[in-house]
Amino acid sequence: MHMTTAEIREAFLEYFRKEGHEVVPSSSLVPHNDPTLLFTNAGMNQFKDCFLGAEQRSYVRATSAQRCVRAGGKHNDLENVGFTARHHTFFEMLGNFSFGDYFKHDAIRYAWTFLTEVLQLPKEKLCVTVYQSDDEAYDIWAKEIGVAPENIIRIGDKPGKPAYTSDNFWQMGDTGPCGPCTEIFYDHGEGIWGGRPGTPEEDGDRFIEIWNIVFMQFNRHADGTMEPLPKPSVDTGMGIERVAAIMQGGHSNYDIDVFQRLIKAAAEVTGATDLDNKSLRVVADHIRSCAYLIVDGVMPSNEGRGYVLRRIIRRAIRHGRKLGATDTFFYKLVGELADVMGSAAVELKQQQAMVEKVLKIEEENFARTLDRGIALLTDALDSLAGKELDGETVFKLYDTFGFPADLTNDVARERGFTIDEAGFEAAMEAQRQRAREAGQFSADYSKVLTIEGSTIFTGYDRDQDSAVIQRIYVDGEATEQLAEDCEALLVLDRTPFYAESGGQVGDCGEILTDSGLFRVTDTQKVGNAITHKGRLVSGALACGDAVEAKVDRVRRAAIRLNHSATHLLHSALRNVLGDHVAQKGSLVMADRLRFDFAHLEAMSRDEIAEVEAQVNEQIRANHSIDTELMDIEAAKERGAMALFGEKYDDQVRVLAMGDYSIELCGGTHAKRTGDIGFLKIVSESGIAAGVRRIEAVTGAGALAHIRDQEAQLSQAASLVKADSASVASKVKGLLDRNRSLEKELEQLKQKLASAASANLVDQAVEIGGAKVLISQLENADSKALRGMVDDLKNQLGSGIVLLGNVADGKVGLVAGVTKDLTAKVKAGELVNVVAQQVGGKGGGRPDMAMAGGSDAAALPAALEGAKTWLTEQL
Repeated sequence: MHMTTAEIREAFLEYFRKEGHEVVPSSSLVPHNDPTLLFTNAGMNQFKDCFLGAEQRSYVRATSAQRCVRAGGKHNDLENVGFTARHHTFFEMLGNFSFGDYFKHDAIRYAWTFLTEVLQLPKEKLCVTVYQSDDEAYDIWAKEIGVAPENIIRIGDKPGKPAYTSDNFWQMGDTGPCGPCTEIFYDHGEGIWGGRPGTPEEDGDRFIEIWNIVFMQFNRHADGTMEPLPKPSVDTGMGIERVAAIMQGGHSNYDIDVFQRLIKAAAEVTGATDLDNKSLRVVADHIRSCAYLIVDGVMPSNEGRGYVLRRIIRRAIRHGRKLGATDTFFYKLVGELADVMGSAAVELKQQQAMVEKVLKIEEENFARTLDRGIALLTDALDSLAGKELDGETVFKLYDTFGFPADLTNDVARERGFTIDEAGFEAAMEAQRQRAREAGQFSADYSKVLTIEGSTIFTGYDRDQDSAVIQRIYVDGEATEQLAEDCEALLVLDRTPFYAESGGQVGDCGEILTDSGLFRVTDTQKVGNAITHKGRLVSGALACGDAVEAKVDRVRRAAIRLNHSATHLLHSALRNVLGDHVAQKGSLVMADRLRFDFAHLEAMSRDEIAEVEAQVNEQIRANHSIDTELMDIEAAKERGAMALFGEKYDDQVRVLAMGDYSIELCGGTHAKRTGDIGFLKIVSESGIAAGVRRIEAVTGAGALAHIRDQEAQLSQAASLVKADSASVASKVKGLLDRNRSLEKELEQLKQKLASAASANLVDQAVEIGGAKVLISQLENADSKALRGMVDDLKNQLGSGIVLLGNVADGKVGLVAGVTKDLTAKVKAGELVNVVAQQVGGKGGGRPDMAMAGGSDAAALPAALEGAKTWLTEQL
């Protein structure tokens, strides 16, 4: 039976929906609130807190088609992508999950039924693996499913390794949930080399794992103890690309419909004619990861996730050039990708123009970077004493400029040089190790605070409520009573306190009894429970006590105004800048608001003014701020936008401010937009490539900001002896006068430098037949030094000049060599000889170079040593 990739995706989700699973959308590739992961790399990532018991959702079984990236950190196969049948930077993982509901029997049955009945795969083509000691799983396969014993393979721990190091034993980290797993393999046939799992030939391509079922059965403690979990869970994953290859009669993932369309599109935009060229595979794979990373808020940069994205983009561009591309091409594949990904491309289609623009700009920038890299490589080869380019330079070219070692080797070989391949590989391995360390789980999951049960939130329509203390935690440990002056977390059965979420900070206030006062300094969520962090100021508290929970009303009111203003700001930005604007983060506090959004360029003064004007127009319109509970599909049909980082259940709160702003939001808000007063944008800045930040104030905070600006304007006017109406013209006049004086000063310095040059030229001596002038100056103007060297070269006609200057304890060096002598002496080499002696470094062209240093006392000897070096060169 032939099925497209899109049909497989829909069949999988529909099958598990009918089996009572909640169909959960793919989460972002950026794993929010999880510092242990570089990128989302498995379907279970978004459910990790459910498996840990720290979060309870409205469902106990789920299914998803999760987009994943493995191109950095612990999972990094970037250099293999395109050259093997199944390595990718981006892939989709189909999964079904049970949170303490069904376990081994149903998980195995679901997988087998879907493969053999829905997809109609031949049973004789399938074999399975189980963990060596997992007799339960073995018996289910043999006795309930009916798999022949010879097709059930037990996989034990790796020889010479500790227990539980088997490929069939999964663990989240060194501690925490873990358990055996069972895997299903497909036999691609005798014509392909490879053996069954557990054999020496298992790394071949004949038997391919298509489904992994993890049984989260134990909680592993730091001492190695394996404690059975009270609610065993299931985490499964099936790579859609591998299954699509089988269903479409192919062997390689690159044979499937998605890749074949992308490969043909890549050939068209690069001018390639050989569709089997591996570089086409690279480009086809990389457009998927790059496009979806940008959709999820990652922008090319020189650190973290942005750096990984930049490397993938540059790798694709390099392969495009190998295929014959002479102009920007990569961004042209986004439209084809959005079309071929079907139901998995909803967000990509919404942001297609933005993605294309980012990729085009990055490709144009990389073209310039390549030119700089070639210049650096040329300089490095020009300054080589021997015939081998060191590994660190080769690595720098790779790491900074995107030059693969083979490209550097090609350029070097053309000029008769070799590269230090061993040194390069050592630097690469050091980078891989850093990446592995950065990608490891580091949390001790046995110490994660988990709270069963939930707290009823009553704070939408009140800021005070009666409640009962359910739990008390001190330093993460549960206790029944709390003594005076102790810090603790309190959990109530109901509370008006809002827990930090969606960018809105947690409430502060007081929890009181007849004899005790607990001051709340923050409110957070743990699972479905709301925790009140604070200190018992007086009296005593105990579990079961009746309390009165009072939110700080003034602070809450200010937060509500800022949160409502954030929604208006979001809509205004989309109106003024375009629909590509997507929220990338927010912070709603009592005294200010902060809003981060996707946009490639700094906003102009007119754009900022227009956004501010639109928001204040909506404030003056005094719209009623209405909330309504509805199911998620109805909310989407109404056009409600989802906010960054929020998780939504079937029933969601839709917050509307007239027709101007309709968003999903669980926060607290004003009753009418007029309550906000007015909004003033304080600043607009860039915080990352493609991400801008606006900070603003509202209400009383906005008034205070205006008063402060007026006070500063008044003070400035007083300083320049003007009034507020004429201060701008007065300051402009002073700046013009200052620029004129600076120009006069610069001209005087140049005259002084020329006069000094005339005096210095007589100090030139002859070395090896060439005129050489070496001199030490004190407190000379550093900007004038270069001009002095040019003057001295002109006066010498043919010669070498080296000036050392000491100013403020720092050494400045400038070397100049006339063109006729650069074949014998290069200015960059000369200046470095001296710089190394004074604790510095530098460089430049063969005829002019500069350097700095920190050891002024060593300068005289260093200049004297330069004469010896020049004698050897000349």
